[in-house]
Amino acid sequence: MIVQACINGARQRDFHPRLPLTAQAMASDAAACVAAGAAELHMHPRGADGRESLAAVDGTVLAVRQACPGTFVGVSTGAWIENNVARTRAAISGWRELPDYASVNLSEADAPAVMALLRHRGVGIEAGLATIADAEHFVALADHDRVLRILIEIDIQDLSAALDEAHGIEAVLERAGVRRPILLHGVDATVWPFVELAYDKRWSTRVGLEDGKTLADGTVAKDNAAIVAAAVAIFRSAG
Repeated sequence: MIVQACINGARQRDFHPRLPLTAQAMASDAAACVAAGAAELHMHPRGADGRESLAAVDGTVLAVRQACPGTFVGVSTGAWIENNVARTRAAISGWRELPDYASVNLSEADAPAVMALLRHRGVGIEAGLATIADAEHFVALADHDRVLRILIEIDIQDLSAALDEAHGIEAVLERAGVRRPILLHGVDATVWPFVELAYDKRWSTRVGLEDGKTLADGTVAKDNAAIVAAAVAIFRSAG
């Protein structure tokens, strides 16, 4: 069970004034999150124009590794980043500073090919399941057991419906006999209920400005480190 810090995602600066968008800002923010108790880091590197970019992975991963030596560093491979299958594959093939893992959304048509490419490059795979259909797609893959972990990521804002989807995904994985570690997270309204659920299930979780900017009491957090510290406190004190 770990708390992973997701420090920026696809969010824009107007979401929160402390959202880190440059490599150096991500490195500084990442170090603060690790100091607050984050065991891993997940980020969306940005190019010089401020847009998400798989081509920016090398510089960002290097900067974060220098700031947080020994900490697992991961990135997203979301299809929207390059918005082109060929560019996505070419960028991943060209990485020189390899992340420790990369998340792959099973809802995306090219997910199996991206997963195969990551395996070829020696990058761990975080298999992202947002729906029951994603889970069914995942377990149908012949090599579904060759992933670092399962990422159950629910962006449904109605808590009851979000819980139903999470439990449905869990049931699909159980029926298929999947025995990989699970990391669960919600988005915005469901962040903190899902931190609690992850603890109850003995799963890992993630928090940070990619997923939401408030603390459990609804107040806006000062920064990523404050959000991480609050989640770590739940994991250390619950039960």
